[in-house]
Amino acid sequence: MTKSKNTAAKAKNATPSPAVAAAANVQCGTSCGTLKCLKKLVFIAIALGIFCAAIEYTRTTVFDPKELQTLAQEAIRENEAAGGSTDDLVDSVVAKMRAKYPGHILPEPEWMFNNAGGAMGAMLVLHCSFSEYIIIFGTPLGTEGHTGRFLADDYFTILEGEQWAFPAGSLQREVYKAGDQHHLPLGVAKQYKMDKTCWALEYAVGNIPAMLPFGFADSFFSTLDFVSLYQTVKVSAVGMLSELFINGKV
Repeated sequence: MTKSKNTAAKAKNATPSPAVAAAANVQCGTSCGTLKCLKKLVFIAIALGIFCAAIEYTRTTVFDPKELQTLAQEAIRENEAAGGSTDDLVDSVVAKMRAKYPGHILPEPEWMFNNAGGAMGAMLVLHCSFSEYIIIFGTPLGTEGHTGRFLADDYFTILEGEQWAFPAGSLQREVYKAGDQHHLPLGVAKQYKMDKTCWALEYAVGNIPAMLPFGFADSFFSTLDFVSLYQTVKVSAVGMLSELFINGKV
């Protein structure tokens, strides 16, 4: 009888209390949930890596930075000779782009605000595909911020005004005037300033989808301008899908 009582007592003591069991279940659930999240993150990272590699190895380029700089310089000279305005200059650049790259310039580009890296301006998206984009970007008020650090080369050809820039470690600013082209190599970042009125023709070539988070971040964490965000997402999607399915261009 005594032995039976001792066995029952041990069995009772071996059974965890409801609180301990609940804690164990929570811990197990948390561990399992963390593991599932890690698996999803790894899967997403691998998928993004494959996507980025696919863009890199299948990309087709239409534009050439030197050609774009020459085109911009021609428009600047013609506009100065005619005594034209900034509007005339922009219209001339867009017309020349359509003539030189038929079928690759959006038919009805619209102006929209762009906030990125702390800088603010307006942009006119002329082309957007998975491997290239071309915009006219600038401001009549001046702005400054972080260029971003991208998986793409960026070419910034000044149409009017000046852009200043410097990389970390340099104690002197770089100055780019009308007709000059500022090349920001892949993986490089700088601080830049568009002094007073400044407009530029910007061309990026590389992994364009990887650049989008930089362009979207300020809308979520600073301006909360979801109208401009919607316009940017819309024109990016339309441009990329049109180039892919109509022109067969990545």
